[in-house]
Amino acid sequence: MLLLDSRDAPDAERAELVTTVMAEASNATVTLAPHPVLHARMELWQLGRMHLFRSASSGMSMSRDARRARRDETPIVALAVQERSTARHEQFGHRQHVAPGRLMMVDLTAPFAFSWATSGASRALQVPLDALALPPEVVRAASPRLAASPLAGLVGRHVVDLFREADRVAASSRAAAVGSASIDLVRALLASTADGEPVAGSVRRETLRARVDEYVRQHLRHPDLGPEEIAAAHSISRRQLFELFARTGTSLEQTIIERRLGGAHDELGSPGSRHKSIATIAHEWGFRDAAHFSRRFRRAFGTTPREHRAAADARQDGR
Repeated sequence: MLLLDSRDAPDAERAELVTTVMAEASNATVTLAPHPVLHARMELWQLGRMHLFRSASSGMSMSRDARRARRDETPIVALAVQERSTARHEQFGHRQHVAPGRLMMVDLTAPFAFSWATSGASRALQVPLDALALPPEVVRAASPRLAASPLAGLVGRHVVDLFREADRVAASSRAAAVGSASIDLVRALLASTADGEPVAGSVRRETLRARVDEYVRQHLRHPDLGPEEIAAAHSISRRQLFELFARTGTSLEQTIIERRLGGAHDELGSPGSRHKSIATIAHEWGFRDAAHFSRRFRRAFGTTPREHRAAADARQDGR
């Protein structure tokens, strides 16, 4: 959803519009830096309980004091990847420069300061604090430790990948599931920074499961994806891998099949895939046998791939 595009406003009204919308979206005091052509664009996508938020603009600074922080009805944590320009961020007495491609966390329940001097952009996952199920002190202590986490690179790539497919994912039937999986990944990242905290005992399992889930997501289209490959990639045994999933009442095989079916379901309903045959899409999502794919698809969604595609085409054509 587009929240703001400064090009829609007359030049004389642009600064006031940008300042107002930015201030409302962040519940912060916003100051715009002088710029020959003031510009700003803000976008929001919902994935279940999580939101994707992208902000791009000419130079600006925003700050939030304790009075404004207390106004939030739903405490939110934002995990961001800086996209363009180097940002400056200060919170909980920790100051940092955030270069493009680096991770940053902002606890929106507390005072903070954030800025970039020239045209910049940032992409953030906005997660309700209660969804993280972590002690507040663990969340707040994580910010200066993110770069040292073994999950930092993986989570950063996940954020970039999500925004690359934001429109498609948000419009799909899997939006909430993707949001839930992303929250799990953020939780594991923050927990992995804990040092001597009460959560430390479960950190290794959380971190390993998050790494496995992300590996599965990235290799979902590989037809040979299976326990041997996944276990070897994470230096664990097959038994340890199976136990990791059994702890949550799931299985690796079922997880892979469900995610492949979900991906094929969305692609069959996409106008951009009309030129592909059902068999081709099934094969691209790791199903070697088209008949087997059709049976699993019908069992999962109550309709055949052909019927699902026809219904999607009819909706898109307005019939």
